[in-house]
Amino acid sequence: MATAEKPTEITFSNDVVKVSLHVDEDGSVYFQDILPAGAPPRAQGTAHFASSATPLCEVRLSGERNSQSKTSKALVGSYVGTRLKYKSSSISHQARQKVLDVTLHDEQTGIAVTCHLTLFDGISVLRSSTTIHNEGKKDVVVTQISSLVIGGLTRFNEWWSEFTVSSATNTWFREAQWHERSLPDVGLDDVGVYQLDQGHLAPMSIFNVSNRGTFSTQGHLPIGMLKRRDNAETWLWQVENNGSWKWELGDWKDDIYLALSGPDSNDHDWRQKLSPGETFTSATAAVCHLFGDADAAFGALTQYRRRIRRDHPDHQHLPVIFNDYMNCLMGDPTDEKILALVKPVARSGAEYFVIDAGWYADDNDWWDDVGAWEPSAKRFPMGFGSLLDRIRAAGLQPGLWLEAEVIGTRSAEADALPPEAYFQRDGARVVEKNRFQLDFRHAAVVARMDGVVDRLVATYGVRYFKFDYNIEVTQGTDVDCSSAGAGQLGHNRAYLGWVAGLLDRHPGLVIENCSSGAQRMDDAMNAVHTLQSTSDQQDPVRYAAIAAAIHTAVAPEQAATWAYPQPGWDDETNALTVVNALISGRVHLSGRLDLLAPRQLDLVCRGMHVYKEMRRDIAAAVSFWPLGFAKWHDDWLAAGLRVVDGGGDGSGGERGAGKCYLAVWRRGGQESCELPISFIMGSKDVAISLLYPEMPGTKLEVAGSGLRATIPSKIGARLFSISWS
Repeated sequence: MATAEKPTEITFSNDVVKVSLHVDEDGSVYFQDILPAGAPPRAQGTAHFASSATPLCEVRLSGERNSQSKTSKALVGSYVGTRLKYKSSSISHQARQKVLDVTLHDEQTGIAVTCHLTLFDGISVLRSSTTIHNEGKKDVVVTQISSLVIGGLTRFNEWWSEFTVSSATNTWFREAQWHERSLPDVGLDDVGVYQLDQGHLAPMSIFNVSNRGTFSTQGHLPIGMLKRRDNAETWLWQVENNGSWKWELGDWKDDIYLALSGPDSNDHDWRQKLSPGETFTSATAAVCHLFGDADAAFGALTQYRRRIRRDHPDHQHLPVIFNDYMNCLMGDPTDEKILALVKPVARSGAEYFVIDAGWYADDNDWWDDVGAWEPSAKRFPMGFGSLLDRIRAAGLQPGLWLEAEVIGTRSAEADALPPEAYFQRDGARVVEKNRFQLDFRHAAVVARMDGVVDRLVATYGVRYFKFDYNIEVTQGTDVDCSSAGAGQLGHNRAYLGWVAGLLDRHPGLVIENCSSGAQRMDDAMNAVHTLQSTSDQQDPVRYAAIAAAIHTAVAPEQAATWAYPQPGWDDETNALTVVNALISGRVHLSGRLDLLAPRQLDLVCRGMHVYKEMRRDIAAAVSFWPLGFAKWHDDWLAAGLRVVDGGGDGSGGERGAGKCYLAVWRRGGQESCELPISFIMGSKDVAISLLYPEMPGTKLEVAGSGLRATIPSKIGARLFSISWS
């Protein structure tokens, strides 16, 4: 269906959500609402909701900054945004999804902007991106283009007291840590809103979270949440770009707006020149709005993540992966060390054996010498192929670690490619931590790395790659592009295309996304890569706070979490590191399995057996957090996986028979903790089973408005199965 005749309202829906756009008399378009299917229109509690609406798209061109009273540091208030008028709209139907395209036109410059809105069957999440097309006769330079802008989020007269905003810090060793704040605490308040002189639409306050550089999630996850204090309404959003991005909340007249964006000029040195006839498409973004709590919103987002990613059999099979790095060989593999591990690894129940860093170097001084990606004859005198044959003979599939995007400054390969194949600024090659950054826009880079991967697959039968990335380039590259930020974005997109090409040629290959743990844990990467490393944290007790919150960032069946038992740890600590991985959804086994006592190895084997029994449910499960999102220093943590039948989005309200897995950690404090779990309450028959580990004194029982967990040890973790009817 397509129409060029100007409507007053455009509606767009699937079976669970309805999207409404309004077109005013002048042809400006803005979001009217995003609501669960069947929900009545929200009451317009503010006095002048219409003035709280923001343009459907915000675009800034070079030289044009701020057209209205909001600061030009904001993502709203652009000249082009106010000039864009309705031109046409169409709805197309694709496999299990539909797309609404709304095209707007700016008569002054001749540019056309098409907003692409996508809904997937059965999922209450809206996906959005924006394409700009220069239909004029002159070049234009775009300095900002939004992925999604929505005004009038709350419809509350006192929105500043009724809602809170949450964001997640994400740093090396301390990933996915959520922080909730009041709106006044981030500078969004009623002060001055109702005392502004006529014509002023808002004060200059904004709250934004952004990232610049090749570590897309270093510092923060590209995710945010706005929810009512009574948990009756939640907005949840994310930006999907494996580089620079930004999201912001701000007050606009009588309410709050949300704006999501990839790189822009202000924060990321991004500018895109468009000659007549040329186009550019923004980063994608997604938003969910429902009348429920954070658990329900993340349930919907989890199912959305499953829908947008590349299909791979690994997501259903969920094999156990052993990797020899963390708290094990730590980048120093040899024939002798690997062979000592093979037998206990096979006995543990692992299905892959991944040789991590160091396999290509004769000694440990390899950081700035990487790039040839040939196995070391000194480390593996029996022959690398023979070693991998021994791994296969034990029933394990071999895998390797690789940093595809860098070449060390001391490497013999450092000058093997044309100068334009590396990131540059002002004619100088970018150097970061004694590595050069390769630019995957260049055909020679793609050809070289295709050759490396194809050779390792063909010669050695490698079936798994851990693609790591351990430098952060904030400079971008100014080679063959409009700006350094545009060069970086081009590389980001070309890299994803390269990985997709590998999987096209090698469909059974498993490719893990790792970047100093989880410094690129975004949904552009996870939509292409098979699974995601969650941290490089080496302390299992601290890791528990990451494991308990990681499903806010990645689907359970992609969340690769370390379990690294040690011979010097007690049984409670070794069991805790296993529980971390069991509830996260993907086991990344490591640790000195070769040095464990038989009793200790049996404890690990029991954990892997439990995982293989529960993994059949993980790919259709959504997460819940009885104690809220884990805090880094909390004594008690809890996280669960609720099995969702029939592929529902888990967006809340389901009752009746059900099943879930619940992990509980004690890291101090009293020996018991109350756990409210609303969807179990009211059930007549609740069956609770302790799955792992079987330690004396452990209890989980119905008590009051929830469950009560008891763990006698001050440091311990338990995994339970709960069913109810």
